[in-house]
Amino acid sequence: MSAQLEKGTRWRNWGRSQDVTPLHVARPETVDEVVAVINAARLRGLTVKAIGASHSFTGIAATRGVQLDVSRLDGLYAVDGTRVTLGAGTNLYQLPALLDPLGLALTNMGDIDRQTIAGATSTGTHGTGAAFGGLATQIVALTLVTAAGEVLRVSETENAELLPAARLGLGALGIVVDITIECVPSFSLRAVEKPEPLDEVLNDWMARSGGVDHFEFYWFPHTETALTKSNTRLPADAPAVRQSAVTSWVDDELLTNGVFAVTCGLGRMIPAVIPGINNLADKLVAERDITDLSHRIFVAPRRVRFREMEYAIPRENVPEALRAIQQLVADKGWKISFPVEVRVAASDDNWLSTAYGRESGYIAVHRYYREDPTEYFEAVEAIMKGFGGRPHWGKMNYRDAESLATVYPRFDDFRAVRDRLDPARLFANDYLDRVLGT
Repeated sequence: MSAQLEKGTRWRNWGRSQDVTPLHVARPETVDEVVAVINAARLRGLTVKAIGASHSFTGIAATRGVQLDVSRLDGLYAVDGTRVTLGAGTNLYQLPALLDPLGLALTNMGDIDRQTIAGATSTGTHGTGAAFGGLATQIVALTLVTAAGEVLRVSETENAELLPAARLGLGALGIVVDITIECVPSFSLRAVEKPEPLDEVLNDWMARSGGVDHFEFYWFPHTETALTKSNTRLPADAPAVRQSAVTSWVDDELLTNGVFAVTCGLGRMIPAVIPGINNLADKLVAERDITDLSHRIFVAPRRVRFREMEYAIPRENVPEALRAIQQLVADKGWKISFPVEVRVAASDDNWLSTAYGRESGYIAVHRYYREDPTEYFEAVEAIMKGFGGRPHWGKMNYRDAESLATVYPRFDDFRAVRDRLDPARLFANDYLDRVLGT
């Protein structure tokens, strides 16, 4: 059967920050096959980890035991009004084709859609918008296969006490096989993108970040400019305003991916050119005012490989934290080619959400994947810890369970659920041992 344990082969994540060869790989197509894989692994004394699109930068999906590929557990399983049930391995980029005919859309999205729905929600993936939570906040139910091989439904009416833990479970509670999402009617977005003085954006941060439905900006180190993106929600039938195919290709492919790939490679060989390149990039970015269906505005192509660390801090602390990073880069004399991304999210009640219990601002730092990010990331992390920062679970960080317990009020409650559902740590790996404890 398709879920048999095959010989494992080398696995690497998208950012090339993780590299491991599992003993076995399984590719189940049904829940029963997932149960069979888990039972077989348990009898052999092997750990099991689900693998999706491999877009996490941490080792959250890495295993030397059984790698359970959920890609065949995909598609639309059921529809109940605005609630849709999706296979865990459904990629976000598949959703428009599934949801558009129903007149539905995700409430919010990030700018990358390669991830699976289970991988994205289990690691805390989010978009931006002061009134909107991360993707996991849209979950109203899900199905897990536990370490005992039991199929466990978690919803508002079944095992409801587990929902705040299971929505964002890090793969530590079981194998997610399906997810039910509360969608919204399809909508359009008007996107206004333009360069602005960084100081002006930071000085007016609270008003700017809450003044439109979805606000974010990028700052290229060594510049004084913020590349802002302001998205306003409109009815689905709002007239589309699009760039020409040629202009869109120049902005999204030639400049954002093609030229940027060349400049990253050049900057790696000759770091001294990076400040000049970044200042040139600020000048090349054109202003845009476009309107289209939400998924076409939220998502942008990302073809240049990188490594990323992102921290959530109280929303009001973003200007101080970013200025500290700006000063850090200047003081160290580092030459950083990749931009810093700044976003915002509403408070939510998922126990391991980076926005649990507080309105959050997000600061994400990146390095080209062929560069060692350690010194830069560790120094930025030290700044973020000073603001009670919480690291994105799927992006690089250097924290341990002891330090994370101090910033998550329900951390021990989550670990108690883990003890209940996986007492023998069938779903453990090195990363979870570090961030959750053994």
